[in-house]
Amino acid sequence: MRSFTTPSDIELIERARQGNDAAFRVLVQRHEQQVRSIIIGMLGNTAESDDVAQEVFVRFYRSLGDFRGEAALSTYLSRIAINLSLNEIKRRDNRYKRFAMLQGYELQAEQTDNCVDPERHDIRDAVQKALQMLEPDFRIVIILRLIDGYSVKETAEMLELPQGTVASRLARAQEKMKDILKKWNIA
Repeated sequence: MRSFTTPSDIELIERARQGNDAAFRVLVQRHEQQVRSIIIGMLGNTAESDDVAQEVFVRFYRSLGDFRGEAALSTYLSRIAINLSLNEIKRRDNRYKRFAMLQGYELQAEQTDNCVDPERHDIRDAVQKALQMLEPDFRIVIILRLIDGYSVKETAEMLELPQGTVASRLARAQEKMKDILKKWNIA
């Protein structure tokens, strides 16, 4: 009688390094939901989210030879997903700014009175804009902890930071968000 065991990520990575495409497909299937969850949490459920998710696995495939296994594969893929999502957020910000300038609009963050017109913006839009104003180090902690619901420990592992740093960044990020929203008469 032959016993079948589920191969570990490390075993599958080794097979994929040797050209076994089926092993790589199993890795993708095993980790795709987690990767998509992070990306959708950061970008929303958009076409860009699908593109970023695909790019995560393309980059992983290209770096198979470089993966040393010092961190769990899920952590490694989460880090790629976070970095690519942050890049997409920056691209969105730049597209929005270019569009606004072409249309002759002033961006809320650049207005001198920093007041959000309640007839044009709802609270959700204001919170999203305030989130975009945060530095990426603060933004990602809010997204992972408060939006995606990861624990401090899980967030620390994904970001490769001490848990205390995650907790303090979250506290500072929440204060910064509160200050921004207060200036807009939202908080």
